[in-house]
Parts: sequence; C-alpha cells; structure tokens
Amino acid sequence: MGTYNIPRNTKGEGRILFIFSTKALIYTLIGGLAGGLFYLIFDALGLTTIGVIIIAIFGLLGFSIATFKVPNIRNVKTLNDASGENIDEIIKRYIKFKAKKKKIYSLYTKEEE
Repeated sequence: MGTYNIPRNTKGEGRILFIFSTKALIYTLIGGLAGGLFYLIFDALGLTTIGVIIIAIFGLLGFSIATFKVPNIRNVKTLNDASGENIDEIIKRYIKFKAKKKKIYSLYTKEEE
C-alpha cells in the first residue's frame, strides 16, 4: 500500500495568540510605541489613565491597518477601485507615489458591458 497525504487547512498556523499574524503583531507594536510617546507626555501632566487609553487606541489602529482590507462599497468610487486590497499596501503605495518627484498620472475606466 502507498502513503497518501491528507489535505488539511493550514490557514492560521502562522498566527501568534490566535488573532495576531506576524505582520499584525509588528504593526500593533509600532502603533503601541507611537502611543507610548503620547503616554510619556500625558504621564508628565499627571494623566496616566489617558496615556494608557491612547496606547491602546494606537495599538488597535496598527492592528486594524495590518489586518483589515478595504471594503467594497459601490457608491464610493475611490473605495470601489481599491476594494479587497490590504490597507497597509495602499498606504505604502501612497507614500511611494508622494515620494516620487516626477509623477505620471493615468486615467483608466472600466469597460461597461
């Protein structure tokens, strides 16, 4: 008899603490560090609780940028063109586009059937 590979679902095996993929964990840490700067400012003013809340908000913002995709909303043309793409990839493309000195603009339209 031969051996057979049993197919299995391997999606999610690269996740840490079940909800964090490696990319999401890195973005959450970066967001938390950015919120930590505000924490230091608010801690110096004696508002430690507000500083901790800001760290949580920035961490959640980093997690959402790494995890979520642009929704498909038909009424908003800008979102319809980028629907289904990761938010962090769109931000990276925007930064690269703004960094270029010479820009080429192209207009494309979808063929209607």
